[in-house]
Amino acid sequence: MCQRQQDAGAPRPLGSLASSHIPKTSIMVIGDTEIDFTVAGDGQMVQMDSTKSGFVGSQVELRCIFSNSNPPVKISQVTWQKLLNGTKQNVAIANPALGVSVLSPFKERVSFKQAAVRHRTPSLEDTTIVFSNLQLSDEAAYICEYTTFPAGNRENMVNLTVFARPLTRMTLTTPTIVARPQKRKMTVATCLSANGKPQSVIKWDTRLKGEATFQETRNANGTVTVRSNYVVVPSRETHKQKLTCIVTYRNERITDSVVLNVQYEPEVKIEGFDGNWYLNRQNVQLTCRADANPPVTIYQWKL
Repeated sequence: MCQRQQDAGAPRPLGSLASSHIPKTSIMVIGDTEIDFTVAGDGQMVQMDSTKSGFVGSQVELRCIFSNSNPPVKISQVTWQKLLNGTKQNVAIANPALGVSVLSPFKERVSFKQAAVRHRTPSLEDTTIVFSNLQLSDEAAYICEYTTFPAGNRENMVNLTVFARPLTRMTLTTPTIVARPQKRKMTVATCLSANGKPQSVIKWDTRLKGEATFQETRNANGTVTVRSNYVVVPSRETHKQKLTCIVTYRNERITDSVVLNVQYEPEVKIEGFDGNWYLNRQNVQLTCRADANPPVTIYQWKL
């Protein structure tokens, strides 16, 4: 376990706090977890995680615990606020006399974790809140402020990051791929990773001699859609070749594959003539073979 300290006036992510009541901020590291807390001169502190994250639609807890060492103080109110682009918005309030209040638009999705907070005579030392059905718009800094008597206000902050898992699919651009005599390039498959946050990375794995194009679209809600097309010149050599799309999202790897079905004209060969045919030679045979897709069904011999 290690502990490091920083000045209370140092910049904080996603906004700054009014910390005139907070002499210093400490961060305690236990394993891979950082616990951030503010320490007052008389020993009170607000303990919070420095960062939290979750996926859209999931549940996440924002921890806030008040450590009240000697001399004891009276907690008059606890206020949770959302801090985004320098603007504060009240989320939830716990008051010993007035009870618990969760404000719109958080009312249906935010609650205090501890039942003791909701009692008629509440216990406000642990005012951890729970977000359910997390949304992209929830990404912000959140302040937990304790109003105490006679020590004044104590507060701290957690930065919440919201991830969005993308929708990924691979499709053939046309059900029928036809090899043309002009040998023109065409897009045969598209790999799409839509509405992800952070954005995905698309790669292709194939023996085909083609090329990939990439396009990124940044959506208004902060997600990114990545599209990649694979372009080849259809031919008999590309028929039955496997094409695999690899999408990497954070630490996840998603793959999808198709086998190309290319239609091409017959390539005809006559086999059996060895260059040494002579009069009255027996057991000779000519065979007509045709390589085509779809396969040849009718053969005709003409002299």
